[in-house]
Amino acid sequence: MTQTSTETHVEVDTMAGRVCGAWRGTPGAPGASAAFLGIPFAEAPVDELRFAAPVPHRPWSGVRNALQFGATAQRGDPGVTLIPEPSVPGDSILNVNVFTPSPTRAADGAGLPVLVWIHGGGYFAGSPASPWYDGRAFNRDGVVTVTISYRLGFDGFGWIADAPMNRGVLDWLLALEWVRDNIAAFGGDPSRVTIAGQSAGGGAVLTLLGMPRAQGLFHGAVAVSGATADVAPERAELLGRRVAELAGVEPTRAGLSTVDEARLIELQQHASEPVSNDAMAALTQMVDDGLAFGPAIDGVLITRPTRESIGAGVGAHVPLLLGATDDEFAMIFTAAAKKLRFIPARFLLGRVSRLPSAVRRAWLAENHDIRARGTAAVLGRFVTDRMFRTSVPTVARLRGDAPTWTYRFAWRSPVFDAAVHCVDVPFFFDCLDAVQVEPLAGSNPPQPLADEVHARAVAFVCDGDPGWPRYTPNRRIARVYDTPSADVSDAYAGVRSLLSA
Repeated sequence: MTQTSTETHVEVDTMAGRVCGAWRGTPGAPGASAAFLGIPFAEAPVDELRFAAPVPHRPWSGVRNALQFGATAQRGDPGVTLIPEPSVPGDSILNVNVFTPSPTRAADGAGLPVLVWIHGGGYFAGSPASPWYDGRAFNRDGVVTVTISYRLGFDGFGWIADAPMNRGVLDWLLALEWVRDNIAAFGGDPSRVTIAGQSAGGGAVLTLLGMPRAQGLFHGAVAVSGATADVAPERAELLGRRVAELAGVEPTRAGLSTVDEARLIELQQHASEPVSNDAMAALTQMVDDGLAFGPAIDGVLITRPTRESIGAGVGAHVPLLLGATDDEFAMIFTAAAKKLRFIPARFLLGRVSRLPSAVRRAWLAENHDIRARGTAAVLGRFVTDRMFRTSVPTVARLRGDAPTWTYRFAWRSPVFDAAVHCVDVPFFFDCLDAVQVEPLAGSNPPQPLADEVHARAVAFVCDGDPGWPRYTPNRRIARVYDTPSADVSDAYAGVRSLLSA
């Protein structure tokens, strides 16, 4: 393989053909890096490939332009989102974006460490083309960065009688195989790959960590606010049949292939709507039953719940860094804060949870500090704990002596007076000056905290150790990111009453 470069463009040979990327900065100058956007790792999943396992992209002749983001699985305007994640039209939605400070083929063992980012979005939305996911800061610090795409919603995760399940998961696997086979051409080391993701992307990381078939494709894992799905097979089939019923077709590839993309997105939303029109009952269903579409236990690719696999030792050799923000979903109650302030928190907890009253009382006793911030804050923390924060000590405990580090992101955005969902992402990527950060983190978020969070992420990707004591069952230390940060023992004590619930 060869590589050629000019002051503006740079060409690299991949296994499928030559691609042309763009320099950002002057080649050879400090901070310069190159971006290769929209490189297809699979054929477009349309026509006979719709609802099929991904197929590696066929070779091409000549030089393929990699100067713009490829098509995204997310369609249309997603509306106001916490992270700017644009939709790009087109059929070839299975692609990767590579950001590298050294677009020169690396000799064996001489390449740079690699970070592969899996975007979030509840497994039905999200985009690898977000400006927040640009690898510029990681490139500056000597890390090649790759963002990957995957099929979303029903296309990626819906049950179909004669189609492979977990098509979105198969997309992750093929993308990681592309990285293994091609990243050396971009200056990366295929034996030093760390996967990372946030929200559903963090759940993807944990799913892959506990999946035997994925072992060997990555060597480190970072789960940021990871939310696993582990959809039960019975529920997956019920939802799949419901979508087909609404469409008026058989629940087969032939039947569902007659349903156009826009209509299928509409139907998946309708099929997954809560059965109750009561807002609190709907929230209870979401908290207790989880997401409708996402990685499902199919008996083939995913044979058991992720936590069960991790507890059995799958992925124990892989260093893992995981954590969550303190108030992931606090913002969903912000608008109702004034109405809720006169309603006892203990009463509303009974409306958003099927847990026994004794468990709810114990949780309130463990979280007396949050009660001073009002009922809305209590509800936000409770939902956050159920959906995100309990996963951190649970997964860490299940891994036993495996190399595991935990953290909490506790810095409270002045916009929400809480450490809400997604607020940590621009700190991780060190992009506080990026578009749309201010509505989430305020006009002056602390750059020293971004320096710290990003540096610890770089250390983990490069060395497999973020720089604070490992989590052990007897020494449950977590780095609590705040101003200032601190290493705290039993930092997740507030969720203790929920761990066995």
